[in-house]
Amino acid sequence: FFCSGQHLRGGCNFGKMGAYKYIEELWRKKQSDVLRFLLRVRCWEYRQLPGIYRVNKPTRPDKARRMGYKAKQGYVVYRVRVRRGGRKRPVPKGIVNGKPVNQGVTQLKFNRNLKSVAEERVGRRCGNLRVLNSYWLNQDSTYKYYEVIMIDVSHKAIRRDARINWIVAPVHKHRECHGLTTAGKKYRGLMAKGHAASKTRPSKRAVWKKHNSLSLRRYR
Repeated sequence: FFCSGQHLRGGCNFGKMGAYKYIEELWRKKQSDVLRFLLRVRCWEYRQLPGIYRVNKPTRPDKARRMGYKAKQGYVVYRVRVRRGGRKRPVPKGIVNGKPVNQGVTQLKFNRNLKSVAEERVGRRCGNLRVLNSYWLNQDSTYKYYEVIMIDVSHKAIRRDARINWIVAPVHKHRECHGLTTAGKKYRGLMAKGHAASKTRPSKRAVWKKHNSLSLRRYR
């Protein structure tokens, strides 16, 4: 699609930009008239389609390329729909048989973010593919929509490409479930660096275990 710079509030210098940079600047102004219209129309279309839907090409090509996508054989893109909101405790009639501190049912939050949930769902659906990365696409009052970049590790074009064939190794099976994607590293707290993040590496559980274990040398 094409739009002139005057439709974007705040204005941008579109004079000397390539196609991907142009698209990136458009998506940065999500409250512009162009993007508001596009997102509204596309969201209606997404609601009519299945929750996990394969798309021929990424809706945001600039973002997909930054996330590792290449327009070549072996790369697949899926659009995933995830219901928004917090997590309700799954107990019958709201009765929690335990201490009062654990009796909350509503107003609880899931530890992982919705993007990681989307990656997990499409990874479970497509067992022969590996999740590379994902990005936000759209949202309404009920759902959030993400596009997930998948890799076919059986394809010769992937196995022969030195830039991407690291994902062929068995250790990367279901990497979305191990918190190894960008969304996974974010909810694990690994985006922060420096002294403020000393209790998150290698993981919060490992740090807790080290600080709560008594280790005595045998000969001393």
